[in-house]
Amino acid sequence: MKEKLKVLEQEALKALEATGGPQEVDRLRTQYVGRKGAVTLCLRKMSDLPPEDRPEVGRLANEVKTRLELAFKDAIEGLEKERKMPAEALDVTLPGRPVARGRLHPITQITQDICEIFLRLGFEIVEGPDVELDYYNFEALNIPKDHPARDMHDTFYVSENTVLRTHTSPIQVRVMEKQSPPVRVIAPGKSYRVDYDISHTPMFQQVEGLMVEENISFGDLKGILTTFVHQMFDEETSLRFRPSFFPFTEPSAEVDIRCVICRGKGCRVCSHTGWLEVIGAGMVHPAVFEMVGYDTDRYTGFAFGMGIERITMLKYGIEDIRRFYENDIRFLEQF
Repeated sequence: MKEKLKVLEQEALKALEATGGPQEVDRLRTQYVGRKGAVTLCLRKMSDLPPEDRPEVGRLANEVKTRLELAFKDAIEGLEKERKMPAEALDVTLPGRPVARGRLHPITQITQDICEIFLRLGFEIVEGPDVELDYYNFEALNIPKDHPARDMHDTFYVSENTVLRTHTSPIQVRVMEKQSPPVRVIAPGKSYRVDYDISHTPMFQQVEGLMVEENISFGDLKGILTTFVHQMFDEETSLRFRPSFFPFTEPSAEVDIRCVICRGKGCRVCSHTGWLEVIGAGMVHPAVFEMVGYDTDRYTGFAFGMGIERITMLKYGIEDIRRFYENDIRFLEQF
């Protein structure tokens, strides 16, 4: 019996070497170690052996069966790998494919540039919630209930007293409630308004600034913003202050810069005026100080705000604000 088992093992392994496919390997497996295979039949005839020979022959039979089952399994896996190899093979002679490098979105780049300028000027960066209470977004900023800015056509209302903030000015109020002067902060972040065209999107980025101390004047405001414009664009960029109106500042002004496209000669971007509006600013209205408990006889301050998309468009000469949010890689990889 022992010799027969050894002969069966050698026959099976020799036949396995000559196989040509998975089906033939499976046939051999059934022939030798299947339920009616040659090795299995040997195990069933153990009862015909003398009792003293049964343990040794049984051990040998089990070892032969185990080795053959492993050999058949390895043969099938090897044939399967050979079948898949052509489809999964790597052609090492092909040139390598470059890995695209990620980069910051142009809006993010300009936001960082703006923040770095004001940080050098001694300002701190503060943040606040995007979903804001009506009180902070409007009322505390001297915008009464009947003000046009509260129109539902301009504002996203979450509920009667909750809105998506229309500017980052509410952050300034929250800061003043918690901090006594001196205050020198900028508040970058997203704002939301019901608007969508070539120069507006429902969500847009803003940076607003606030400075409150004793004896702060409009001259301080002009100095800070002039420094910002020259560092953001260049020393040759002229700017002017035009009287304007904002509910939370008085007096108020719009800051224009000499068109960076045509250098003041007049073009389509500046509507042939030679100037581009970039910043709204003014001295903080006493009513706002009263809402946060500041002494209006002792403290004065200024506030300003700008759209980051607007600055980015001027910095890079982009005419359509919607390009920033279309996620066109061909456009974004230029920055």
